[in-house]
Amino acid sequence: MTEEEAKEDFLKRIENYRMQYEPLDLEYDEDKSYIKVINAGKSFYVHNVNGHVQSRVVYFLMNIHLLPRSIYLSRHGESEYNRIGRLGGDSPLSENGLKYAGKLLEYFANEKLDDFRIWSSQKIRAAQTASHLKDLAEHTEFWKCLDEIDAGICEGLTYEDFESRYPKQFAERDKDKYHYRYPSGESYEDLVARLEPVIMELERQSNVLVVSHQAVLRCILAYFTNQNRDDLPYLKVPLHTVIKLTPKAYSCEVEMFKFDIDAVNTYREKPK
Repeated sequence: MTEEEAKEDFLKRIENYRMQYEPLDLEYDEDKSYIKVINAGKSFYVHNVNGHVQSRVVYFLMNIHLLPRSIYLSRHGESEYNRIGRLGGDSPLSENGLKYAGKLLEYFANEKLDDFRIWSSQKIRAAQTASHLKDLAEHTEFWKCLDEIDAGICEGLTYEDFESRYPKQFAERDKDKYHYRYPSGESYEDLVARLEPVIMELERQSNVLVVSHQAVLRCILAYFTNQNRDDLPYLKVPLHTVIKLTPKAYSCEVEMFKFDIDAVNTYREKPK
C-alpha cells in the first residue's frame, strides 16, 4: 500500500466511524463524565470528572505516548553483595560489574538514540553503572523511588541467614511473595505503589534507559507485558542483560540482550 492509499483508507475508516457513532453533546450529555482526546493528545477536553478513579484515568490518558520509542531496562552491574549472595545493601560494583558498565556504554553508543535519557536508582551500584553512560544521554536523573525493595531487618543477610534467623518470616514470604512485607521494610505491593509515578512518566517519554534493581525492574516489566501479580515476583531479570521494550498498539515487544560477562545468578525459583 502506498502512502496515498494508506491515507485514503484511513479517511474512509473515519467516515465509517462517523456513520456508526454519535458524538457526545455538550448540553444533552451535560451530566455525564468524559474526556475527549483530540488529535492523538494535542489537546484534551475533560468534562464533569469526579473522584479518584476518574481522575487517575484522565491522568493516564494525558500521559500516553503514541510515537515509536523504546524503553530499556538494565540492572546495575554485578555488585560485591551479589557475589556473596547478600540481600539489599549499598555495595559498589565488582570487577565484572565494572566491565558490564563499560560494555553498556558500547551498546548504547551503537544504538544512536535521539533524545536519550537515563534514569537511575540512587544506590551506589546503580549510580556507578549509569555514570559510565552520562556523556551519551541528554539527561541523567537519579530517582530515590528506583531504589531496590527495602528488605528491612533482612538487609545484608544471605537467604541462608534469613531462613535460619527468621524461619516463620521466610516461610510466609515463600507462601505469598507479592504481599509479603519484610519486617520494617517493603512488599512487592508497596513497590508497585512506589513506582506508579515512574511508570506514568515512562508512558510519556521517548527513549529511556532505566538502571535499577531486580525487584524494581520486575514491576516495570510486569506492567508493560501485562503479567499478573502472582507471577510478577518471579520474572527473570538477570544481571548483565539489557531488556528492550518496544510498546505496540495492543502489546509490547520484549528483546533481551545478554552480555558475555560473568555474573552470579541471583534468581530464586518459585517454591513448589
